[in-house]
Amino acid sequence: MDFTLQTPTLLFSAISLLMLAYTNRFVVIANLIRELYAQHTKEPSDITFAQLANLRKRMRIIRNMQIFGGLSFFFSVLSLLLLFASLDSFAKIAFGISIIMLLISLLLLIMELQISVHALNIQLKDFDSK
Repeated sequence: MDFTLQTPTLLFSAISLLMLAYTNRFVVIANLIRELYAQHTKEPSDITFAQLANLRKRMRIIRNMQIFGGLSFFFSVLSLLLLFASLDSFAKIAFGISIIMLLISLLLLIMELQISVHALNIQLKDFDSK
């Protein structure tokens, strides 16, 4: 397989779009936490408490998704620099690390999605009892 400057750059748009999606998830959850916290302080309930606990867990996972996505981007750029320096073997290693970091980030995304569905089930639990 030829490893050229184009190979690491293939990840740039994918990682950038993922980071944008992660940031959007973070902002939406942060706003939801603020709303639920205000609601919970006025009128505490088991449902809002469970939702806030769930959202805290999701925020930690999203933070880790962003960290691994950022590391993936970092190692992809590093592989470009190593290619410019004609250090092809090190460039391939950096690119491999970049792909592994991206995979970890995507695995965390799957975990966060599962927790998100659980959060919706908490919300719908109140609906089921009516």
